[in-house]
Amino acid sequence: MSLKMKTHKATKKRFRLSATGKAKHRGAGTSHRQVRMSQKRKRKLRGLRTLDDCMEKMIHACLGKYSR
Repeated sequence: MSLKMKTHKATKKRFRLSATGKAKHRGAGTSHRQVRMSQKRKRKLRGLRTLDDCMEKMIHACLGKYSR
């Protein structure tokens, strides 16, 4: 009997894969306490970030069947 690899659910919630396979995620510091931030800093935090190449392989392994 072969065992299936389970998807790491926390990783699935935090990362999405682009069409080319790069992992996209939301930047840190975007959920609350933005009153004290400058407008420039808030503007820079908009949108998604792409993950570094060194972490890419681990994210693909954690996502399992969702990394195709």
